Amino acid sequence: MFLARSLIRMSGYNPLLRLEQRAAEADQIIEFLKQQVHLLKEKAAAQASVKEEKKLMVENAKLKNDIEELKKQLLEKEKRRGVLEIAMPSGDTSVVCSSTVTPPNSSGAAPSGPVPAAAAAAASRKDGSKKTQEKKGGEKAEKKQAPPSQDNVKVDVSRLDLRVGRIISAEKHPDADSLYVEQVDVGEASPRTVVSGLVSHIPLAQMQNRLAVLLCNLKPAKMRGVTSQAMVMCASSPDKVEILDPPSGAQPGDRVMFQGFPGEPDKELNPKKKVWEQIQPDLRTDNQCVATYKGAAFEVAGKGVCKAQTMSNSGIK
Repeated sequence: MFLARSLIRMSGYNPLLRLEQRAAEADQIIEFLKQQVHLLKEKAAAQASVKEEKKLMVENAKLKNDIEELKKQLLEKEKRRGVLEIAMPSGDTSVVCSSTVTPPNSSGAAPSGPVPAAAAAAASRKDGSKKTQEKKGGEKAEKKQAPPSQDNVKVDVSRLDLRVGRIISAEKHPDADSLYVEQVDVGEASPRTVVSGLVSHIPLAQMQNRLAVLLCNLKPAKMRGVTSQAMVMCASSPDKVEILDPPSGAQPGDRVMFQGFPGEPDKELNPKKKVWEQIQPDLRTDNQCVATYKGAAFEVAGKGVCKAQTMSNSGIK
């Protein structure tokens, strides 16, 4: 009897059924966790969206302030230029259209009623246009009276800033065998660096501590990595080159002048205007080796003229 009861109990216990129940419970827990994760993601996205919206609102407010400021600046500039400010109609203004045609006044007298808004606006625009034209006319008159710029004045030797300079020292260019690099006193606070292609014509010893004539208002230019701030003036031919000598007693900074060509030199020659290229062909030494421009000598006031040593009737550059 006892054995029969035990067999009945064992047959009623099913481990597979128990495992299936646990698996179902596990699936429910996993599904619950998935829902929780999804909710957390949505919450995080909503928080990020709110944060971004606040940031955009701040930026929009800043942009509005910037636009208002720019409007104010524009209005002020227009007022300075004489542009009249026309008030815009408010939103509640109504326009009444009438089909009645008013006959012209036979007496020619002006109507005694109020002036229509459109006519007033037209008159205001006309007045503003007159003022603008008057202002433009005044500006044109001022422009006509203004002195001509350096680029538009006549091209002659007075536009060259030619000065006496002393070559303090000279040495070979580190990267070019045909060039010297000199330090030249032209009467300024510090010497200028000058690069010259004179190696094959003038011995290095003759380049030291000597006076020369310098063109000082060429635009600075790099020559093999070294910026040249002036040019040594020389009598020149295909076979020979001589540095022009200033007169005895000349000092660094003395201006070289030309009789019959008064005027102040350009601060810096504009390379696009080719001023130097137009003047250079008329620079020559005469039959006495005196440096000249169209027959007028290179002269230092009260001290004498500039000359080449031996080269007569030669070009200068």
